[in-house]
Amino acid sequence: MTAAPRSIELAEAAVSAAADKLATDLRIVDVSEQLAITDCFVLAAAPNERQVNAIVDAVQERLLGHGVKPVRREGEREGRWVLLDYIDIVVHVQHSEERAYYSLERLWKDCPSLPLPADALPPAS
Repeated sequence: MTAAPRSIELAEAAVSAAADKLATDLRIVDVSEQLAITDCFVLAAAPNERQVNAIVDAVQERLLGHGVKPVRREGEREGRWVLLDYIDIVVHVQHSEERAYYSLERLWKDCPSLPLPADALPPAS
């Protein structure tokens, strides 16, 4: 079983919105084989709380355009690790320090990473 096409669509929209706000360390992890409660994790980082919150706002706005609202939000007040639960996808926007420390992609290393959409890829150096 792999992530549903709608879940992938939402994850790509979320990661693109995060990239528009200069999020770093972007990943889409297909956790559908391991978890029955969601299909994808979207992972993003930012160097400060203000940017974490800007990324969260951009993701919520973009996904609202796709007709979905988060059923649960956690961590917005602190701005260090914000979780947006959309049922089909879960978006984690973390302060860079938390992103490096918790390294969620390492925790879910048995799950495949999905390719990022072209507009979310880092610029070539």
